[in-house]
Amino acid sequence: MHGGALAGWLLLALCAVSGAYCLLRTRTGTPQERSTARGEALMGFGMAAMAVPAAVLTLPEWAWAVYGAVFGAAALRALRSARRGAHHLHHLVGSLAMVYMAVTMAPGAAGAGGHAGHGAAAGGAGGIPLLTGVLLLYYALYVLRSAGHLIPAGTGVASFAGGSTEGVVRGGGGGLGGGVGGGVAGVAAGGGTELTMACRLTMGIAMFAMLLTL
Repeated sequence: MHGGALAGWLLLALCAVSGAYCLLRTRTGTPQERSTARGEALMGFGMAAMAVPAAVLTLPEWAWAVYGAVFGAAALRALRSARRGAHHLHHLVGSLAMVYMAVTMAPGAAGAGGHAGHGAAAGGAGGIPLLTGVLLLYYALYVLRSAGHLIPAGTGVASFAGGSTEGVVRGGGGGLGGGVGGGVAGVAAGGGTELTMACRLTMGIAMFAMLLTL
């Protein structure tokens, strides 16, 4: 990453731990909850692999095609389930973002010679600026809403982020309003314990950090 190997190792650790916790969640809960946990585990481990510093491992060229295929399939699966809730829509956005990063950071892509964890090219940013900006905005809102729901109600930060006890229960709440913010609010409040929400917050922050390198 632009921030150096330390940032890559930190992202790797956070994403790997989050993925491992999501993998543990696949052993309990309803079939839908286990399916959601499997998708989140795939996302966590996928981002952890992307975050390995280049000095330790340089991915072969074919790995990017594998990334695109795996997360492309995950996106199609999430698309079929998107009508069932905002969290499935979030999975769709995350899977498409992974495909986008894999295509952008693959060797030979315009303006890029590495990827989020293996070092972006110093010569210039890759990707489509408008699309990258939209994804950054989405994940910024997602992180803000998720953090707001984890902060006890009544604090100034929670109020700013739109987090409240009522918002957690109902999946709504003000603050960032409707549109993308409203959908993100439903995702942040959509099921799971505080630890589950903390893992989702961690992966949201990691995705935001990786998108910044494009």
